[in-house]
Amino acid sequence: MSTMLAVVGTVPDSNFPLTHGQIQLVNNHLTINGQNIPIHRGTPALLAAAVKTSESVKGPDIYAFLVGDIGKGDGSRALYQFIVQNLYAFEFQSLTFHYLQPDVDWHNKTLFAVENMKSRPILIADAGYMYAAKMSGQSSSYDVFTPDAGEMAFLADEIAPHPFYTRGFILHQQNSEIELIKRAYQFQNASRYLLVKGSKDYIVDADKIIDIVDEPSFEVMEAIGGTGDTLTGVLTVLCCFDYGLAQSSIIAARTNRWMAYFANPCPATQIADLIEKIPDALSAVFEQSDVRSFVPD
Repeated sequence: MSTMLAVVGTVPDSNFPLTHGQIQLVNNHLTINGQNIPIHRGTPALLAAAVKTSESVKGPDIYAFLVGDIGKGDGSRALYQFIVQNLYAFEFQSLTFHYLQPDVDWHNKTLFAVENMKSRPILIADAGYMYAAKMSGQSSSYDVFTPDAGEMAFLADEIAPHPFYTRGFILHQQNSEIELIKRAYQFQNASRYLLVKGSKDYIVDADKIIDIVDEPSFEVMEAIGGTGDTLTGVLTVLCCFDYGLAQSSIIAARTNRWMAYFANPCPATQIADLIEKIPDALSAVFEQSDVRSFVPD
């Protein structure tokens, strides 16, 4: 069984069954195996952004492994088990892990399953799964993490076993993202690349900041749930091309900002409204002189 790109995550619906297959975006809903998923924040927002991006750049189909979980963890554990038992049968160019309840034991089993695949995909981790990677001491096994500033504080705390226990002096002192980034690499709690999401987006390669993306800037984006998820969704697709992971991260960060530019958001704007503007945003970014040479054929 072969496809190019996959996302593993959860849907905030306890009745949503464990399912996997190609996912599509139809009339502002995601569809997979006859199941409809509304586009809100979280993995659905990531998937919708990935589908819209792939349509725009003539990229691969998006495959998804999904289950319902409202925070109790039963769905996450079932999905972990399915991945561990079945991942060997798939071949992906990239594999993004998203909202799953952090579980060190299941995370480590999943990482072993990845290593047993016919070819190792690019590994991206965000949200709960990024926590599990850090908690297990396996951050360096990943190609890209996409933390926000709060998540960056947990990665920077070499002692905290869980985000709840991130030490106060790291959370509350006037640490800049730059200091947190350095600290995360110092204690080997970061992937090779980081795309740190915030008022400024930092693109990092092995503790060296290679770009800072901060324009266009819209403060209202902070009030719209799911904008960090869309950024990871865009990156999930771009990394399947020959841009390289650093350039893919830069393009993704710029695209997420131009998405807001074209949507002209207000606090009532829904994440689906922003996702609709991804094609316009990508066109604007690819017109910039420093990324023209990376435009797909």
